[in-house]
This record gives sequence, structure tokens and C-alpha cells, in this order.
Amino acid sequence: MADLLVEARGLVKDYGATARVVDDVSFAIARGETLGLVGESGSGKSTVARMLLRLVEPTAGEVLYDGRNLLQASTSEMRALRRKMQVVFQDPFAALNPRMRVREILAEPFAIHKERCTAERLREMLREVGLEESALERYPHEFSGGQRQRINIARALALRPEFVVLDEPVSALDVSVGAQVVNLLRELQEKLGLTYLFISHSMPLVRYLCDRVAVMQKGRLVELGECESVCCAPQERYTQELIAATPEIRTA
Repeated sequence: MADLLVEARGLVKDYGATARVVDDVSFAIARGETLGLVGESGSGKSTVARMLLRLVEPTAGEVLYDGRNLLQASTSEMRALRRKMQVVFQDPFAALNPRMRVREILAEPFAIHKERCTAERLREMLREVGLEESALERYPHEFSGGQRQRINIARALALRPEFVVLDEPVSALDVSVGAQVVNLLRELQEKLGLTYLFISHSMPLVRYLCDRVAVMQKGRLVELGECESVCCAPQERYTQELIAATPEIRTA
């Protein structure tokens, strides 16, 4: 692929002497692409994502961001790089500080990176994710799950990152609300030129949103290819079982 942004090379993660949760995982993500990472719970998906962001240190392997080995970056270098890499977590309720107003939540990334944040920028962030400006003065408990996830997305995009990990961002939402959030993610990708790693256990959802899909089973990558190809003609029995286990979704 041309113009690679993120590369995982032989990633391994051990916990203790006998527990290997990720075993020799390699893939690459091009700029502007969405790669789906799928597998059942415990397959190692989220651990891989955290290693890509260097939130978890690999036992072995390399992570390259725009050609640079993140594992060799210093603390100060990683601080600068982190503004380019963000994550939206699975639980929209736990990801927001209940004691902070939305205004403070959205301004936090600017404060961390010592950047000026204007009132207009905060309003723009809310408009981008389909929320009213009045939300700025409210607390997280005053919003629905879908609205909270929109706030999480707005915060993740505050500093205009290039790469966003979406760690099962709609699994805690009901189907119709989740579909709306997925459509929002597509719109934001087109508008802002984002690159996504989309983690899910739902093959139909990955097929709708992603360009390619990587399938993990028990810490290993068992299938990797174009979404349509893998979903229509999966080569591995495990992939076939994943497809059979999840119903089709409606995203309109």
C-alpha cells in the first residue's frame, strides 16, 4: 500500500511467563483508510490497539507511525505524537468525568497540550458531532448514551488527529443509536481525512464501515483482506463463524 500511516510488525504481548495475549501480529493501515479489527472477546484486539498507541508496551515487535518507530521515541517525542493519535473507548459513560461540564471536558486536550481554546472552537466541536451549543454547560449524566459518545468523539478530534482508534464505540449503545454514531464517524472521516482502526466483534458493522478487515483469534491474526472479499468468501472457519453469528445491520 502507498502512503502507510500505521504499521504493526510482529507484535507480541506476554503477561507473565505463560500468558501470551498477542502473538506475532502484523498489519499496516494507509492514510485515509479504515481497517477493521475483529474477533471475539479475549482475542487480543484491544491489546493490539493499545500497543499501537503505546499505552501498552509490547513484549516484542515494532510499531511504526508515519515511518517512525514509536518504541524508540522519548517521552517528550511521544507527547508531541499523541496529539496525532487518539482513541474513542467502548463505554461512553465511564469515559467522561461526571464532575466536569462538557465545556471543561472538551477544553481538556487543549490544556494538556498547552494550546489556546476559544469559545467558538468549543461550539464548532459540538456542531461537528451533531450536538447543540447549550450542551457546553451541562454535565455527562444529563445526556443519553449516544450523546455521550458524540462528546467522546468530539474530544478525541479536538486537536485534529490523523489516526483514531475506535474501540467498539457502539457496542454499549442500542442498534439504532449505534447506527447513527457509525454514520457520523464516516462523515467525520470524509470531512477531516481521518485514518481509523475500528475494533468490533460484528462483521456486518465492519463490512459497512471498513475498507479492509483483520480477523484475530486467540491472540493471532488468522485472516486479512479487503472487506468485501473476506465477508463474501472468508477463507478461515473462524471468520465464517463470526459472520454467521452476527445479524445484518441497518445504518440508514
